[in-house]
Amino acid sequence: MSEPIALSPVDALDVTILVDNTIDVLMAGSEMAHRAPVRVDTFESPPLLAEHGYSLLITTHRGGRSETILYDAGLGKDTVAHNMDVLGINPAAIRAIVLSHGHTDHHGGLVGIAQRIGRQRVPLVLHPDAWRDRKGVFPDGSELHLPPPSRADLEREGIEVLERRDPSLLIDHTVLVTGQVERTTEFEKGMPRHIARTDGDWEPDECLWDDQAVVVHVKDRGLVVLSGCSHAGIVNVLRYGQKLTGTEKIHGVAGGFHLSGGYFEPVIPPTVEALAAIGPDVIVPGHCTGWKAIQTIAQRLPDAYVPTCVGTRLHFAAPSTEQG
Repeated sequence: MSEPIALSPVDALDVTILVDNTIDVLMAGSEMAHRAPVRVDTFESPPLLAEHGYSLLITTHRGGRSETILYDAGLGKDTVAHNMDVLGINPAAIRAIVLSHGHTDHHGGLVGIAQRIGRQRVPLVLHPDAWRDRKGVFPDGSELHLPPPSRADLEREGIEVLERRDPSLLIDHTVLVTGQVERTTEFEKGMPRHIARTDGDWEPDECLWDDQAVVVHVKDRGLVVLSGCSHAGIVNVLRYGQKLTGTEKIHGVAGGFHLSGGYFEPVIPPTVEALAAIGPDVIVPGHCTGWKAIQTIAQRLPDAYVPTCVGTRLHFAAPSTEQG
């Protein structure tokens, strides 16, 4: 095995859910899950928007300095930018963008947010397979087209495209992009009936090799792993994060676990048992996880489970800097 990647620990980490599938204005918060504030004019002002998509704003804090990256950009062209406006977040703070994979519900807002960042040459890290034209084929034969992002449109807006299959580090070695995730579990087999176009023909593409996660090490806590859809399998994602960094402790995991739908129901029990064995302190399932999987996680790991919705800010901190 190669030497572990030197991922520099941070003092604290804030993860804001910019786009997700749910909105709940009245959802109770906690010390680590801060909800969007309810104001007297909340119902008279532009609302936060939910959609079948995902986007996270990731802010690291280290040595009195804060840095921000964007992980995915939702489905709609303007949703992520709109929700940032509602939350009072300035897109100009974004130093880099990471794309979890090439599905439309994760890259749809890239051009829109690039137009708002306001400077040229913002790096976008993605796997080269993210450009593949794809479809999901359902059991009844119906198809869902999943067009890839447009490289030309992104570069026209000043995005610097960085294609990487291997792991890479961002923001002074404090943010790890896993690159292509190793598949080691027997029960996580990708996305059935998923196809991609190659040289004009459609072929099976169940593995979605472009699936990648983001990992941050919170000092004296452990790893926080953020995953867009976990097409590699969330257990594979966590184990790969452990392998890359040489750090066993998973402090938190948040993202879409892609356990929604009939095909994935048999995968829920072994996934949840594996999560219990890994033992994260905090589990925040969203997006494509599905209500059955979320319910199972909440019942099996009640102390770790944290409900989420658009506008939530997750605060992870070293023991000496817990105040968020």
